[in-house]
Amino acid sequence: MTETDGARIEAHDVWRRYGHGKRTFDAVRGVSLTVHPGELFALLGTNGAGKTSTVELLEGLAVPHRGRIRLFGDLDPVTDRARIRPRTGAMLQEGGFISHLTVRETVEMWAQLTSRPRPVDQALELAGLPHRTDVMVQNLSGGERRRLDLAVATLSHPEVLFLDEPTAGMDAEGRHATWQLIRDLRERGTTVLLTTHYLEEAESLADRLAIMHRGRIAASGTVSQIVADHPSTLSFGLTGRSVHDLPVDGTAVEHNGRVTVTTSQLQKDAARLLVWAQEHDVTLDRFTARPASLEQAFIDVATGTDAQRQEEPA
Repeated sequence: MTETDGARIEAHDVWRRYGHGKRTFDAVRGVSLTVHPGELFALLGTNGAGKTSTVELLEGLAVPHRGRIRLFGDLDPVTDRARIRPRTGAMLQEGGFISHLTVRETVEMWAQLTSRPRPVDQALELAGLPHRTDVMVQNLSGGERRRLDLAVATLSHPEVLFLDEPTAGMDAEGRHATWQLIRDLRERGTTVLLTTHYLEEAESLADRLAIMHRGRIAASGTVSQIVADHPSTLSFGLTGRSVHDLPVDGTAVEHNGRVTVTTSQLQKDAARLLVWAQEHDVTLDRFTARPASLEQAFIDVATGTDAQRQEEPA
């Protein structure tokens, strides 16, 4: 079996171009990814990284300038849209609802356009909106509109669900409730691809993720795989000793009396430092150990540190 056998979503060397002539801009530049059945795959990136442009290609809302996309094995999201649509759900950044309809009327209208929809009351319950059924859309908060988007996106019991910034505008309670709904859908076998700005969201939900930068995938894998490529840090105040005395394999830098050790062996270097300090009666003031994190990996990608690291000679 190859890596893409049985894939729910497969993209290979996909490009998306805007404009013509001298005004062309490639928002997506050679993106390749595979999402397997029942998997939750997250796309991270700063504003303008190409996340939404990529998702719109996968959904069939635009034709790629170059490359190949397939859903459910061999279906093209554009030419086979009629066969794909009943099996997928999509939560876009903007729902485009009619402002003077109520929440219930909105879901009822979409249910009439959906093959084998779940009951309206069930959809509203799942999205946490049963207490807002008679409220007009124009009077909903931003977070409540996102919940309404989610209610509509999950009406058809989708096999594949696209979620573009699903918790944007939600308060902490609404965000965590939405996370639980997404987990429940995945446990029932739904394959989910989501974009998000929230690193905590990706860490909490994703089986695998990719970090996009300037239209490309700069890093991908599980959280642990991505984090493994980034160093941990030790930090402490040091007086009466030089950084050259420190028994660490990592790189030690002193600034304003405080030392930062960058290391790929956090536990070993931390243990060595503490034993050395005990034996030499040295105080490591406000000693802290910080493991590598998704946040640091994201920052390195966003600031171009990863690209610089790749270009440096071995």
